[in-house]
Amino acid sequence: MAIEHDLDSGLAKAVRMAGSQSAFGRIIGKRQSVVYDWFRRDVALPAELVRQVEQATGLSKHTLRPDLYPEDATSAAAAVTMDPVR
Repeated sequence: MAIEHDLDSGLAKAVRMAGSQSAFGRIIGKRQSVVYDWFRRDVALPAELVRQVEQATGLSKHTLRPDLYPEDATSAAAAVTMDPVR
């Protein structure tokens, strides 16, 4: 079984959506060995590839890189302002 099947990272989800590391590599213009190396070194999907992968897989940029694209901050701020003041 491939390494991405046991992981929950955005990169792993994108590779599973593509079908394999080789197929994902073709989407992003990289060799399968590069994709495997990212997993081996526990590297997140490079930021410059997020939009391309988002378009190719349908996964949101938040799913792919939550550290760079956090959930909508305005929704969180709205929830805080709706709390009653004591």
